[in-house]
Amino acid sequence: MTASDIHTPLRLCVLTVSDSRTPAEDASGDYLAAALAEQGHHLHERALLPDDRYAMRALVSKWIADPAVDGVLVTGGTGFTGRDSTPEALLPLLDKQMPGFGELFRAVSFEEIGTSALQSRAFAGLANGTFLFALPGSTSACRTAWEKIIRAQLDARTRPCNLATLRPRLGETA
Repeated sequence: MTASDIHTPLRLCVLTVSDSRTPAEDASGDYLAAALAEQGHHLHERALLPDDRYAMRALVSKWIADPAVDGVLVTGGTGFTGRDSTPEALLPLLDKQMPGFGELFRAVSFEEIGTSALQSRAFAGLANGTFLFALPGSTSACRTAWEKIIRAQLDARTRPCNLATLRPRLGETA
């Protein structure tokens, strides 16, 4: 048995970005917290913030500065309305973007919602050695992202490769 045959639990944070939801109405955040726990990961911290780019950036900066945090899942604020500002808030924090995530998410979403998928500005990347995934606010979009993309990539047993086994090497330099 090799290390890649063993599930390695990650410590993940969940942030819901919404001007209209309360913690009691946060179905997307509830889904992500339950889904990551079901997969054997640990919920390190969870928050709900209004669509305020500076509050978002401050909290996510705190999380990515914490060596105990392996990843951050953000739901909400990735659309086109005047208040949607998650990409503007968080893209500047990324050291490396993961364009394949947004591309794959939109392709998978197209199968479910047709051309409406083009409105998604979902993205992912790496910030200070921490994975960051920004998802739409709908629970169905969070389910699609988790079940069809993120869950497998955060599982060290996924072949031929996955993000989980890269964790120890993310700080390497030439």
